[in-house]
Amino acid sequence: MRIDVRRAGITALIVAGAALSMAVSGASGPGTHASGVDGQRIAAGAPGEWLSTGRTYDEQRFSPLEQIGTGNVGQLGLAWSADLDTARGQEATPLMIDGALYVSTAWSMVKAYDARTGKPLWSYDPEVPRETLVKACCDAVNRGVAAWGDRLFVGTLDGRLIALDRATGKPAWSVVTLDQTKNYTITGAPRVVGGMVIIGNGGAEFGARGYVTAYDAQTGKQRWRFYTVPAQPGTEPDEPAYLKTAASTWYGEWWKQGGGGTVWDAMAYDPALDLLYIGVGNGSPWNQAYRSEGKGDNLYLSSIVAIKARTGEYVWHYQTTPGDSWDFTATQHIMLADLTIDGKPRKVLMQAPKNGFFYVLDRTNGQLLSAKNFVPVNWATGVDMATGRPIETPEARYYKTGKPFFGSPGATGAHSWHPMAFDPKTGLVFIPANIAAFPYFPDKDWKPSKLGFNVGVDMGAATMPAIPAVRQAAAAATTGALIAWDPVAQKERWRIPYKGPWNGGILATGGGLVFQGNATGEFAAYSTGDGRKLWSFPAQTGVVAAPMSYAIDGEQYVAVLAGWGGVWALAPGVLADISGPSRNISRLLVFKLGAKGALPPAPPFEQIPLDPPPSTATPAVIATGAARFARYCGVCHGDAAVAGSLIPDLRRSGTLNDAETWRQIVHDGALKDNGMVGFQSVMTPAEIDAIRTYVIRRANEDKALEDKTARTQ
Repeated sequence: MRIDVRRAGITALIVAGAALSMAVSGASGPGTHASGVDGQRIAAGAPGEWLSTGRTYDEQRFSPLEQIGTGNVGQLGLAWSADLDTARGQEATPLMIDGALYVSTAWSMVKAYDARTGKPLWSYDPEVPRETLVKACCDAVNRGVAAWGDRLFVGTLDGRLIALDRATGKPAWSVVTLDQTKNYTITGAPRVVGGMVIIGNGGAEFGARGYVTAYDAQTGKQRWRFYTVPAQPGTEPDEPAYLKTAASTWYGEWWKQGGGGTVWDAMAYDPALDLLYIGVGNGSPWNQAYRSEGKGDNLYLSSIVAIKARTGEYVWHYQTTPGDSWDFTATQHIMLADLTIDGKPRKVLMQAPKNGFFYVLDRTNGQLLSAKNFVPVNWATGVDMATGRPIETPEARYYKTGKPFFGSPGATGAHSWHPMAFDPKTGLVFIPANIAAFPYFPDKDWKPSKLGFNVGVDMGAATMPAIPAVRQAAAAATTGALIAWDPVAQKERWRIPYKGPWNGGILATGGGLVFQGNATGEFAAYSTGDGRKLWSFPAQTGVVAAPMSYAIDGEQYVAVLAGWGGVWALAPGVLADISGPSRNISRLLVFKLGAKGALPPAPPFEQIPLDPPPSTATPAVIATGAARFARYCGVCHGDAAVAGSLIPDLRRSGTLNDAETWRQIVHDGALKDNGMVGFQSVMTPAEIDAIRTYVIRRANEDKALEDKTARTQ
């Protein structure tokens, strides 16, 4: 591991900092500890601090700070910025503790900065093997660190949980949380409850059995583990009762692909009830016909589950999508609040998961209080309040009908990982919504593979053709919005539409503001009351992470990680090609009133021209290459081989002219240290070269389109 501890003169800084008065926390200089972080401090949520990824245990992502408000937000300027050394997607929310900002970046690196000035304090690199990227569905991202005592905790892409000394960045302990021979990863932020660090993992697209684990914050020793999917019958004689109950809802040999149900993001905690709420992910594979003989609810997939935090015991669950077959995870942001419903105060849990419905539950017992769709939905007509189950449309079960289903929302969700926010002053929830369909084509000949997505649907059946009108129509139908949602009335109050589904995470503040970034490179502030845009800043890159706010010395700051990446920068390449790709310039941006800072000029965006060799392969060979590309390559290199700007566009690669170099990369893994592993374990050299012929054909098709467009202009 590498530790870059920039501590020159740090002793003098700490001594001098001890005399400084810090707003709200009363702490000393950056990186020093006036008091350790504990549960009481996190739950109390002093206005100037940000001690957990959602600020407080309720995960509302609301800062009560109001110095920056609707009347003066136009004076907001760049206080400082810090360039990052990881040109991948940036999804973390920084923490601010005792005058220092702590943030994780892509590849699970962690950095600390003086929150006033941006001076680097230390940097830690866990040296994640780059070939781990083949196990990650959606980029080498990390969504944040957790704090307890004088330590920070980060989960790494290759499955480790690491404790770092908050003052120095040096590791205190490290534990491997998963079987590293399997296709598991960690991208989510840990939470710390009662001296236990709680972490889940991802991998359901590849074949995994989900679970969440608690580790002792001091020693790293495992305290408990909670599985979300039952084991193979007869293999775990001490299987707890909740899993025995779940087993009756599964059929066939689900355990061979793990079943899914990974806990890769959302968690929230109620200290009064000692209940930890986790969001459970999709099935593995997606297609229930292959996962569970096409039947059963498959508990606890796509569920919100309440666990006794102290012991890891099951308490209750609510399943948002029984028998999930659409990648409708319930791992999206979970938040807690106290609302008045039907004239009575209720302790509620709120979630807007992928399936398009906004749920309000009684968090004491899991009772469904209300559920309404916040985007157009065609897989169900509503939620039956008597049973709590969705009222499905028959055509949605594509594996039963044998016909394709163009589902809305699609696999990217009506709401993905991007955090929403709640303003307790107005009672509104602000949702970064996607409005995007997905073609679910049943794959009659599907078999699991060692590498690549194992989802049980034909990922290439609806590949976008080289027809401008079709592509334009697809882009026009794929949009997004910032939606202000009233959770009591279950209705929209206002919305800001977006050209594409590329809006980022949310921060709400006591100043009547909502902050959000998007893929176009705009970071903006809107009025909480009516959605009016009051301020914006050109970030030069897509912003998908959620902002946060803190205060020091009587000044309020707003901070956000900028850096385009994630699923929308990878798989749906045609959309990026139409609307304009967003480059990755990864930075931490920090703003305050009256600041006059400026970013350096953005480097020119240089696109390698399309200049492919002639397409001479037979249609049969090209068809083989198309099928293999869809199965193994498209999730990173784009639908129809049209890549986003995050990784190389294969249509423009010089290796199209060189079959041997192509083989060395794709078959042998010559670039595995850059994240591009070899696929020799799942494809023959002939199949790999067939992919090259397919990309050559695609490049020629799009070159012809470019030439035709140029002639008509």
